[in-house]
Amino acid sequence: MTVAHRSRDGTRWAAVGALVLVLIAAALARRITTQGTPPLVMHRTLAAYVRVPGNAPTLAWPREGQAAVEVPGIGSFGTSGSSKAVPIASVAKVMTAYLTLHEHPLAPNAPGFVITITLADVQEQGERAELGESNVPVHVGERITERQALEALLLPSANNIAAVLAVHEAGSLAAFLARMNATAHELGMASTRYTDPSGFDATTVSTASDQLKLARTAMRLPAFAAIVDQRSAVLPVTGRVSNFNSLVGIDGYVGVKTGSDSAAGGCLVFAKRVAIGGREVTVLGVVLGQRQGPLVEAALASARQLGDSAAAALRVETLIPSHTEVLRATNANGAQTSAVSTGPLQQIGWPGLRFAIRVLLRSSTTRLRTGQQAATVAADGTGGATTSAIATHALGGPSLGWRLRHLL
Repeated sequence: MTVAHRSRDGTRWAAVGALVLVLIAAALARRITTQGTPPLVMHRTLAAYVRVPGNAPTLAWPREGQAAVEVPGIGSFGTSGSSKAVPIASVAKVMTAYLTLHEHPLAPNAPGFVITITLADVQEQGERAELGESNVPVHVGERITERQALEALLLPSANNIAAVLAVHEAGSLAAFLARMNATAHELGMASTRYTDPSGFDATTVSTASDQLKLARTAMRLPAFAAIVDQRSAVLPVTGRVSNFNSLVGIDGYVGVKTGSDSAAGGCLVFAKRVAIGGREVTVLGVVLGQRQGPLVEAALASARQLGDSAAAALRVETLIPSHTEVLRATNANGAQTSAVSTGPLQQIGWPGLRFAIRVLLRSSTTRLRTGQQAATVAADGTGGATTSAIATHALGGPSLGWRLRHLL
């Protein structure tokens, strides 16, 4: 082989080698540019719960019986008195109404199903009247709608209509009572037992805490909330009847149900709407066993004092100030940035109340710009109080050195 041939072969191999190197470099460049970038690791630094500073408010709890009060969606003020199950009188009708509406929801202004009054219904009404029970007169053949029946049940507290509804709903009193007790169990009303649909029997017993669970559930039904907020209603035979709960329409009170007899004393489930911080919340409570004076009036007085004191304790609380660190973000190199709240996180509450705080991360991200939102911070409870958490400094993806080390 001549020198010229060897020179041409060397040049050819050099060109091949250079091409290979170029191809390898191009492949490496492509691998680096298309290599998946690991997302930033977000580590929450904000506490899971925040307690509002200060001492819990002192409410005007009844001096007798038992009571419970809360603001649904916000928290509980607690209870007073015994936790022993006691007679609840006509407060039992809240469950009767709830089961009726659960099976047969009522649209606004809709009459619902129709019941035709029988001779047996008329005879039973007369017997109950002789016993001194609360009732409304009925006539054979009278047609009463679901809405009218519920108005009779919940406003003048008609025991005879409780029985009519029970039989209509379940076919017999025994079957309806089984439903009442099964529903109480489902709602966690462990101390409650129903032995009649009206509460006339002293063996129908419950606690303030249990009845508060039921009231919270029943008040979520628009038809129930609308009926108990009526001061009166017109029934087919009786004509206009008044709500025994005379608090309705006064200072934000919007229901719910009275009850009274010698075994139970005066009882009231109550609801009071309160506007605060541009939002509206409801104070919901129960008083049982009130006996200072006429029973219904005693219950109304105790409930109003308790409800008013609970409403007065409400205020807008700052749970998290502005610029509070919420989380730290770390990239693959170990570099970090913080995300802080852009504004205060506020919620309606009272001193001593504890709130759960949620940090809702954005979808997975590989980098953050200064001021970019990294998460939303939310306090549990009514009103959906939220604020944003933004990055204090920019944080990019991994360095070229990291990418070279992680090519394979």
